[in-house]
Amino acid sequence: MSDSPMNQPRGETPGSSSVRPAAGATTPAAHGRPGAAVHDAPDIHTHPDSAEMRQRFDKVLEGPRATAVDGLAVITGLYAAISPWVIHFQSTNSVMTVNNLIIGLAIAGLGIAMAARPLRLMQLGWVLSVLGAWLVVSPWIVSIAHHAPRALIWNNAFTGGVAVVLGLAAMGVIATGRHRAHRV
Repeated sequence: MSDSPMNQPRGETPGSSSVRPAAGATTPAAHGRPGAAVHDAPDIHTHPDSAEMRQRFDKVLEGPRATAVDGLAVITGLYAAISPWVIHFQSTNSVMTVNNLIIGLAIAGLGIAMAARPLRLMQLGWVLSVLGAWLVVSPWIVSIAHHAPRALIWNNAFTGGVAVVLGLAAMGVIATGRHRAHRV
């Protein structure tokens, strides 16, 4: 190999010596992507506005919208759990009674958890939507003979719809918080 510039790797000149990573090797800045550019990316935590952006994001997650979502999720879950006794189908459809009790307690538990740790658990708002969708379709899937009384269907459709909306609202709170935190 001669010392002509044509035979030197890109970025090197004859006589210069730089240590290059082995083929396929990555550096911490490359984030595990082979072939990614090797550079020192600044850390977001060292940004001068990082603390202020974090405070604004925290304020959104503890604000009235997030509190409303948490509280309504708890109420919706508790209603779903006791609905077999409110609508009076606990004796005629025991499988749906257990289904509503478990799903209702899960929704209420998620609402309580989101209120206790909003930074971590508000991101699980999509789970509320999934549990709500299950409540809507469960009368046809879980019930005996795949047929449920009309009152049970309407009850689960309404309660499940509220849970889906609350899940979407929780995801909206997260999106709003991130948007406001990045807008600084």
